[in-house]
Amino acid sequence: FQGSFFRLYYPCKPEEGVEEQPLWIPKSEYVVGLADYMSLNKRWCVPLLNLVFGSFRVPVSWNAPLIPGRRFPLIIFSHGLGAFRTLYSAVCLAMASHGFLVAAVEHRDQSACATYHYQKGPPESPHGTLHEEWVYYRRLEQGEKEFKLRNCQVHQRVEECVRALDLLSDINSGKSIPDTLQCRFDMASLKDCMDLQQVGVMGHSFGGATSLVALVKDTRFRCAVALDAWMFPIENELYPQVRRPVFFINTESFQTTDSVGKMSRLLAACSPSRIITVLGTVHKNHTDFAFLTGALLSRFIETRGRLEAEKALEITTRAALAFLHRHLGKDCDCDPDHLCEMVSTGCLCFKLYLSVR
Repeated sequence: FQGSFFRLYYPCKPEEGVEEQPLWIPKSEYVVGLADYMSLNKRWCVPLLNLVFGSFRVPVSWNAPLIPGRRFPLIIFSHGLGAFRTLYSAVCLAMASHGFLVAAVEHRDQSACATYHYQKGPPESPHGTLHEEWVYYRRLEQGEKEFKLRNCQVHQRVEECVRALDLLSDINSGKSIPDTLQCRFDMASLKDCMDLQQVGVMGHSFGGATSLVALVKDTRFRCAVALDAWMFPIENELYPQVRRPVFFINTESFQTTDSVGKMSRLLAACSPSRIITVLGTVHKNHTDFAFLTGALLSRFIETRGRLEAEKALEITTRAALAFLHRHLGKDCDCDPDHLCEMVSTGCLCFKLYLSVR
């Protein structure tokens, strides 16, 4: 698919009165995709998931004005297998509240539980009519080698991260970009607001692997934060090519000895890199599910560990901020010891493309 699809989190100016907040799950098709990805009975579980999660809203200001007169470092964020762009809002808005622009990419490699693109209507439809075409998670076919599929996907994901960075670079330079969503946000306000010398890449699980490969593919990414990275999709030949700093933030329950060995191999090639493990956490601790599921549902899909979700997020955020502050330059306004005043966070969903096969 051509184009780019991401949700942009940014420091914003607090507005008086009631501010619009976006739905956590923006369309019901994502719930269908989640049920299918988790191999649940869609007839019963889709209505249940809609009931449990359908009304949640992200605590950010939708389309609020960006804080003017400043240039912010940029993070491209890559989601995990079976996820989509909004499932990491807690991490993304935490980073944005400390002075980052964060572009949470939604991948179209069929690793998301669901995503969509716009397609031109049939010839008999009104001129210029577009319709949503949904793309759902692709399972392994019988006899198919998983590494071949996942390795192909990780490289497509990197291309999509690079495409998002290219698009944001164009917006930063003042170029006019077509927006098929036609949102209320004034994209001209993003001109010259990004410090493109301070760009990092961040991701969870499959997105963690994506962030590592991105360091090799595009030198504009100066460092990577890998949240519980799934190392399986990366070919062995790539490890010596990772020359930029990497910070692995692992959970206690997910990583294997083989996976940590691969991380250590990578660390040997780039000495500024580090690995930490947050005790009492599980793989989904990095997602919003850790905050939105009750005790019963949490045991069913293991969304929380022994450590409180808020505490796990605080540890992850402070550790990531310290790493990014060190490797994105002294002028980066995100020192964890200097909590900035930008505690209000804006949110903007970009869908800037016409997708074609």
